[in-house]
Amino acid sequence: MAGRGSRLRPHTLTVPKPLIPIAGKPIVHRLVEDIAEVINQEIEEIAFIIHKDFGKQVEVELIAIAHKLGAKGTINYQNEALGTAHAILCAKESMQGPIVVAYADTLFRADFSLDTSADSVIWVKQVEDPSAFGVVQLNENNQIVDFVEKPKEFVSDLAIIGIYYFKSGETLRGELQYLLDNDISKGGEYQLTDALENMKVKGLKFVPGKVDEWMDCGNKNVTVETNSRLLNFLHADGENLVDSSVISENSTIIQPCFIGENVKLINATVGPNVSLGNGCTVENATIKNSLIQNQSTIKNAHLDNAMIGSFASFDGNFTSISIGDYSVLE
Repeated sequence: MAGRGSRLRPHTLTVPKPLIPIAGKPIVHRLVEDIAEVINQEIEEIAFIIHKDFGKQVEVELIAIAHKLGAKGTINYQNEALGTAHAILCAKESMQGPIVVAYADTLFRADFSLDTSADSVIWVKQVEDPSAFGVVQLNENNQIVDFVEKPKEFVSDLAIIGIYYFKSGETLRGELQYLLDNDISKGGEYQLTDALENMKVKGLKFVPGKVDEWMDCGNKNVTVETNSRLLNFLHADGENLVDSSVISENSTIIQPCFIGENVKLINATVGPNVSLGNGCTVENATIKNSLIQNQSTIKNAHLDNAMIGSFASFDGNFTSISIGDYSVLE
């Protein structure tokens, strides 16, 4: 999670993308919980790979996420964008025994049992347009026999979503180190897919783990859409996402919504598909299909497909807005 998240600015100017809350919980927190549910095993350690500029407070929050799952948390730094293989190898001290590797800007919903007899499991999702993704090809035994990056002609519709299981962290570490030692790179970056190809050639068994839903958090529009989709899933699961401390005066909440602690709603209609963080105030406004972080004030507004950071103030006539932390539009 060491990337700058430039496609999600201005929100990532103050908060690393994986720590932006979706339905009231940081993306990386939800991702780790989802992975823990799929693997259904005790997690010993969660190793976070970040940029050193993220700061100590971010590191404290990440360690806390690990502790909530009963695991040790460790922080590792990738300070140069040298590719996925290089990034993963920054946590080489943690690569022992069975491991899961995940890129922390995606969420998923899945109902499959991890095949721990395989050398590797690669999470995939069936997509309509495979040409925009890296895909896998399967043989008649449901084993992965090829990896194809953004195929111009159809070879498979199973896109790699960026989550991987490896039975042996030591084996993966050796393959990644081989790429760096022999300067096997593309455009100056060392890629995990090259290590996977080498492992496949050596006869290691790869199988797919198919997910039901794959939700991206790459830019503002898809992040707002992911928030909406996740709210619908959580609501269908029976979760109550409206805190009991919410003060509502002449206001209506249309589910599904996440509404955090100490939120004030005055002459407001909120929902559907809205996340309102802790301490927000909404007055004389309607909000739907939007994602608003903590301690922000929204007045005299009609918001749809909006994303607003923390400690922001918006009073105006625009609809589909994207403003970051501590911004004021009045």
